[in-house]
Amino acid sequence: MIKFAILGAGRIGQVHAANVAGHSHAQLAVVADPLIDNAKALTSAWGGIAMADPLEAIHHPQVDAVVIGTPTHTHVDLMLAAARAGKAVLCEKPVDLDIRRASEAEKALGEQASRVMLGFNRRFDQGFSEIHQRLRQGDIGTLHQVIITSRDPGLAPMGYLQHSGGIFRDMVIHDFDLARWILGEEPTEVFATGSRLFEPALEALGDYDTVMVQLRTASGKQCQINCSRQAVYGYDQRMEVFGSGGMLLNDHQRATTVRRYGPQETEARGPLLNFFMERYSDAYRREIDAFISAIKAGTAMPITVGDGCRALKLANAAQLSADTHAVVILD
Repeated sequence: MIKFAILGAGRIGQVHAANVAGHSHAQLAVVADPLIDNAKALTSAWGGIAMADPLEAIHHPQVDAVVIGTPTHTHVDLMLAAARAGKAVLCEKPVDLDIRRASEAEKALGEQASRVMLGFNRRFDQGFSEIHQRLRQGDIGTLHQVIITSRDPGLAPMGYLQHSGGIFRDMVIHDFDLARWILGEEPTEVFATGSRLFEPALEALGDYDTVMVQLRTASGKQCQINCSRQAVYGYDQRMEVFGSGGMLLNDHQRATTVRRYGPQETEARGPLLNFFMERYSDAYRREIDAFISAIKAGTAMPITVGDGCRALKLANAAQLSADTHAVVILD
């Protein structure tokens, strides 16, 4: 059994704690959160010891692996502390909002880098994973275009947005990682547009509520990403991949596949799943499974801190492009 410490007992910590506790090869040993009552609530539900100090949890003698679900500004320090303590690490994205600090952390990990996994959970979504596999099998010939749609059901609280790093670093960074993974090449050109179509208060933050991004690789492959902070019909997550031999599509997910036909409407369907915890619940379980499998096999983690740094570079380039209305060329 691999014994886990969960750092952070908020929304994402709750997801990871439940998945660890439910895994046949894992045990929840410690939950740490400065708000100790939140940590106690999780240990009451899933077992383990509640602590207030994350460093105490990292160095607990029974802990083999650490999941970091704390605020972004704490990620680097906790990740390095856990790696230096010899623990396997799963850290939520992003590594940091500062690319220099994120890159320095990657270097500082040294030989421990292979034991640190970054939490880009969408790679473990069954549909996206199948598209990736089918592309590598040549199902649609040579890849030409990728179109990613990612729209939240509603704007996050302003208190969160003030510290999020902006829509490109907070939200679209997931799609930048997916784009790199699906394209199989690093984008070399980034052009982005940003608008404030429903929340003018974001101007004070230098942020946007609605964005579109165009990526191009050196070989000419293209990727378009369109994102909004507010889709009134639910959590909109889709991907279309087009190639010389056809197209692959990963569509919306709903609570039911039933459609209603009547005199006033045809093919009426229920709403989309509400938010990321419902839409990606299976992806989070598969992510923990991949993390545990890598630990048990002694192999490198499937998503690295380097992947996080490259996605953050794309996010920074997109922010610059949207602010300056210019194409940004990457090395």
